[in-house]
Amino acid sequence: MGEVVQMHFTTVDYVIFVLLLVASAGIGLFYAFSGGRQRTTQEFLMADRSMSCLPVSLSLLATFQSAVAILGAPSEVYTFGTQYWFLGCSYFLGLLIPAHVFIPVFYRLRLSSAYEYLELRFNKTVRICGTVTFIFQMCLVIFSLCSFVVTGFDLWGAVLAMGLVCTLYTALGGLKAVIWTDVFQTVVMFAGQLAVIVVGASQAGGITEVWRKATNGSRIAGLDLNPDPLERHTFWTLGVGGVFLMLALYGVNQAQVQRYLSSRTEKEIVLCLGCMMGLVMFARYGEDSPLDKGYVKTNDQMVLYFVMDVFRDLPGLPGLFVACLFSGALSTISSAFNSLATVTMEDLIKPHFPNMTEARATLLSKGLALVYGLVCLAMAYIASIMGSVLQAAFSIFGMVGGPLLGLFCLGMFFPWANSIGAVIGLVAGLAMAFWIGIGSFVMRMSGSTPVPPLNTTDLPLLENMTTTVMTTLLSATTAKPR
Repeated sequence: MGEVVQMHFTTVDYVIFVLLLVASAGIGLFYAFSGGRQRTTQEFLMADRSMSCLPVSLSLLATFQSAVAILGAPSEVYTFGTQYWFLGCSYFLGLLIPAHVFIPVFYRLRLSSAYEYLELRFNKTVRICGTVTFIFQMCLVIFSLCSFVVTGFDLWGAVLAMGLVCTLYTALGGLKAVIWTDVFQTVVMFAGQLAVIVVGASQAGGITEVWRKATNGSRIAGLDLNPDPLERHTFWTLGVGGVFLMLALYGVNQAQVQRYLSSRTEKEIVLCLGCMMGLVMFARYGEDSPLDKGYVKTNDQMVLYFVMDVFRDLPGLPGLFVACLFSGALSTISSAFNSLATVTMEDLIKPHFPNMTEARATLLSKGLALVYGLVCLAMAYIASIMGSVLQAAFSIFGMVGGPLLGLFCLGMFFPWANSIGAVIGLVAGLAMAFWIGIGSFVMRMSGSTPVPPLNTTDLPLLENMTTTVMTTLLSATTAKPR
């Protein structure tokens, strides 16, 4: 092994990162002191139901295009190939069904919380069960993102700044601020990803060369119709199973439903770039994986390593990509704060205090957003000392989302279902999902999944180097060792 080269951020990189935070805070302050100045719960929690299609669409995209996804998708494609692309097939039905089934119901009932529907359909007990389950789910998402920004990297200044800025614009600016900062952060996310793809592809010899090397390295996957549900990725697990993931995310998740209900219409859209970045990474490194050589500790760290590698002579661009990652984290965490404040107020507090004045309810909603923000910072500290235990947290998000989707489907599609069956079904669904999810996690820890074979001709050698960038949460995919 040659001499190890340390690569650090330049002043320009830090300036770009600070500009991201300043711009996000500025948007929040603007909406805190403009319009109705967030004096009613309808304005603070629902943006007065006045948002147009474009910002809501971009906010929908940003909410779950998190930092974990930005890092996870490229490393997945780099390691296991493009079979992951078939998840895109699920978007057609996964977005079409919510647009024509779930959203019209929520929108026409003029709800503030998706879980109000459960009380209208069943009773208050079912509503509270759904709300508590959602709060548990979103706390796990925040926990996962906290582990992304802390684990293995002493970046407490950035973590504290991000947490305070996110709390500031969420607590002061309400849903309007969250949506418009999502728009800004979406632009930053796509700019960062496109910069990596363009520069990386250029250094690898162009898109044609990237495709040729990926093909030679067995990373371009065909249609796999293997019916084995324990296979890592097939058309059935991604294309069909992914539909239910999309339904859980874009059909009944409060963070998304709240955006639908804030708009004038029922339109939506979603996009993604991660898979292309994975192919560019493979064209550069091939069999000389930074993970195999010990330069990084997890698959997801390879994306950050790759960024520092290709941008080492281009000051400012590493900062742009880190801003991209933090944009993903900010958009998801701010959405979590706002949706948690909404369901806490609408589902847990207002029903017990029906005579609460509008001014007091609005002030309490802002206080809830602030409290959830401070809890996030506490979670960041806990995440820093718990390490790899948190690798299961993002998987648990999916385990909770499925039973919640089932609860709403039960109410909408089975008119003879009652509240007792709904509660029993939710509990049974959670128990089954956790049993399967925890079992798959244990199985994954007991063995490794084989990667596609490599054609080792004309693959470039990897220069010896290390980085001082952050680590991230391990991608939550499961498989049976073959």
